[in-house]
Amino acid sequence: MHKSLFIIAYSLLVSLVINPVIAQTFKFAQVTDTHVGGSSGADDLRRTVLDLNQLREAMKLDFVILSGDVTEFGSDEELALAKQILDSLELPLYVIPGNHDANWSESGANSFRKVFGAETFFFEHKGYQFIGTTSGPNMRMSPGQVPRENLVWMDSVFKANPNKEMPLIAVNHYPLDSSLNNWYENIDRIKTRNVQLALCGHGHINHLYDWEGIPGVMARSNLRAKEAVGGYNIITITGDSVFFQVRKPQLVTEDYWLKLPLRKINASSSQHVKRPDYSLNASSPAKLVWEYEDHGDIGAGISSDGKLMFIANTVGEVYALDLTNGEKKWTYKTDGKVYSTPAVDKGVVVVGSSDHFIYGIHAKTGELLWKIEANKAVLGSPAVAKGKAYIGSSDGIFRCIDLKSGKLLWTFDQVQGYVSTLPTLADGKVIFGSWKNGFYALDQKTGSLVWQWDNGQANRMFSAAACYPVVTNNRVYIVSPDRYMSVIDLKTGKTIWREKKDEYRVRESMGLAHNKKLVYAKTMDGELIGVQNDADSMVISWKAKLRLGYELAPTAIYSDSKHIFVPSDKGLMSAVDPKTGETVWQYKISNGMINPVLVLKDKVVVSTMDGKIVMLTY
Repeated sequence: MHKSLFIIAYSLLVSLVINPVIAQTFKFAQVTDTHVGGSSGADDLRRTVLDLNQLREAMKLDFVILSGDVTEFGSDEELALAKQILDSLELPLYVIPGNHDANWSESGANSFRKVFGAETFFFEHKGYQFIGTTSGPNMRMSPGQVPRENLVWMDSVFKANPNKEMPLIAVNHYPLDSSLNNWYENIDRIKTRNVQLALCGHGHINHLYDWEGIPGVMARSNLRAKEAVGGYNIITITGDSVFFQVRKPQLVTEDYWLKLPLRKINASSSQHVKRPDYSLNASSPAKLVWEYEDHGDIGAGISSDGKLMFIANTVGEVYALDLTNGEKKWTYKTDGKVYSTPAVDKGVVVVGSSDHFIYGIHAKTGELLWKIEANKAVLGSPAVAKGKAYIGSSDGIFRCIDLKSGKLLWTFDQVQGYVSTLPTLADGKVIFGSWKNGFYALDQKTGSLVWQWDNGQANRMFSAAACYPVVTNNRVYIVSPDRYMSVIDLKTGKTIWREKKDEYRVRESMGLAHNKKLVYAKTMDGELIGVQNDADSMVISWKAKLRLGYELAPTAIYSDSKHIFVPSDKGLMSAVDPKTGETVWQYKISNGMINPVLVLKDKVVVSTMDGKIVMLTY
């Protein structure tokens, strides 16, 4: 009898050591979707911080998790204001960015890390592990995505913390479902541990989900919306359960709206969830020549000098791959994430970085030739011609640079908002849009303003800033998130027509036909249309038979005489016959958004946001 009692007592003691959460209870707050910079975001956050400080002892709160969308647009000003408010918080704070912090960020999602110290977190607390990852999408409208470098970081964290039995709580701004294009890569990693709960924001409501067997809880926004005050969640962890209750700051703590058991889940409970399918590749006329996988995300397109191809990643690297086999030839490391597509001319690769510099790099060796400092991040892609590079940045200045010497030839300092696009060079002009509804045509020789166009929108989210302007027949074609196609006179900057068709919800993905008679545009319903280039309205004279489904990718469309290359936000590359509209072939590279492609003779090089690069032949 005494021996049996001893065994039971010893077993309990061992259990407490291995899984100390059994003996401990604690509380923390989850604040999310504060949207500082929005109408009431700052005031609502101030009220919540004051409330948390007052409740710290009374409620015995241990820490605060802020699960993304800290700001409205991710601007440096908004981030500084959010940090100023949060600096008065008297509790430990763990914070991750959301899509609003990353997608429209003038710093290329670089300032968040500087302001808050990191964009991920991992810590242990009273027998639990907590891990927080970024959701993206960074600088491109597309489904969310846990950045490739975050996944690599998760692997290193788990390797450094080998206790797989300690309960884990995972945090991301997005739900861990198909709203993240690589949700399964996150889930597969956390399922190697004792994950018992996942938390998110994004939806602005309290809601319980099942994410492949993992209990997933979405939390309400801190914004007041139509109520008198905002709110956040107080989460209580006990030995076998978790409780959620809403706190209305300075008013009331509501009754528990959710109670869940905490237990080890079945790691194989995901068979009912449809994951990406690559089976079409086996029968595709497009065949893989080589592939390369980056250790970071890729948010830039590709250029080539005929022997090497040049690309960049969000780890801050600009690098060259051999076109024939994909072998890396050199790497140059900047100090910020890179979303600028490198351009090459006369042996010089020019590229911008979110570290505020524009770089001139030797195309053969990767050695630095020169660099120019801007006042803010350089997210725009350079256009090059006749030994000159034309590039926009986030400091309101557009620059022209001599490629050989790195000498600044001229500047235009009246840009409203930041520039993230590739400018179009035509008729002696540099044409581009910015993220404050600005649209400009500058003189290529002097940088003087030739004309400026305004779409009439007050909301900067409707800026024609992500599309690559298409020029044909002395007209400039652009598409913006308000779903209008606008046509501007190349000479005068006057509007020729501006039209929105509900049955064809165009977005920024557009391009020019090889014969220059049609302007292609991809719709939000995944259709490809051709707009006549000489009509007085939006005349659709051609339509492909392609059906991609709901689409958001703003990636430019390129074509040659035989194919139109249509990108998607889910890693599917489609080649369409420009005469018949038939789909010639499709190839699925990954489940991430496709970046601007490099079209070669009978080959195409394609990269995706999650770090995959492939050369396909057909």
